[in-house]
Order: sequence, then C-alpha cells, then structure tokens
Amino acid sequence: MSEKVCNCNCAENRKEQFKELQPVLDQYAKVPGSLITILQKAQDIYGYLSIDTINYISDATGIKPAKIYGVATFYAQFRLQPIGKYLVMLCQGTACHVNGSEMIEEAVCEHLNIKDGETTEDGLFTLNNVACLGCCSLAPVMMVKSADGDETYGSLTKDKVKKILDEIRERA
Repeated sequence: MSEKVCNCNCAENRKEQFKELQPVLDQYAKVPGSLITILQKAQDIYGYLSIDTINYISDATGIKPAKIYGVATFYAQFRLQPIGKYLVMLCQGTACHVNGSEMIEEAVCEHLNIKDGETTEDGLFTLNNVACLGCCSLAPVMMVKSADGDETYGSLTKDKVKKILDEIRERA
C-alpha cells in the first residue's frame, strides 16, 4: 500500500515548507521598511529567492509579489535561481581590473564551462562577478563561499585559478 502524497500548494504544505522563515516573518512582517531584511534572511535560509518564497513573503507582509520581485531584481545581492555548492565571486573592481581580472574570468569560464551568473551542470560551482571584494592589495582576487565558510584567493593567474578550482572540486 502506498502513501498518498499531497502535491498541492495547500496551507499545510506551505507552512511546513517555510517553517524556517516563519520566525523572521514573525519578527519583521509588520515592521515598515524591513523587506530587504526579510529577503536577506530568506536567501540565507534557502540559498536563493524562489517564486514560492516571494509569494509566501507577500502573503505574510501584504506587499504585492511584483514589488518584492522588483526589489529582489534591483539589488545584485539577491539570487532568483539556486546556486552551486561553491559560489565563486570574482572581483572586477579597479585594482583587479588593471591587474588582469578579465583574463582570470576567461580562465574560470573556460575551465568550468560557465559564464557569469551560471552554475556548472554538476551543481558544484556558480560564478558571480562582483564590483569589489575589498582586497585590492591581492588583486586580482576571488572569494569562494560555501557552507564551510569563505576562502579568499589573491594574486591570481590563469594557471593558479585553474589549480584552485581543481582542488576545490577534488575535496567536494
């Protein structure tokens, strides 16, 4: 005998799906000007902002989904798609740019077979170009974020970045 699985978007399923977000909504849903905080915390919990998450936040706050989506797409910090296990943030600030960040981006893109904003087919890496990582003395620089923390790599060359990515892949 098989169990019946509810595939609907009923209230019970939604409540269970968003139980980790509920304390955030309890604290901020009625606080004017707290939408960005709610979105940041939701993204911290789920890794990105799905349409279901946006709709749930809308229901809890009374803010129209279109407005929430507008805020989420305006700010570069928010993601609307899942990211890989490792988020590669490649600095494109002035110091990195003049020290070859475009060459480093080219090496990363070729090595992982992705472009800025994309995730590898195996779901391991996502590449994001960022305006500045604040590590100008290490230019060109990238930061790799994962559940284990952040690692910063500087004075990059094409060969060095490929070796770093291969080492990360091996330990994954």
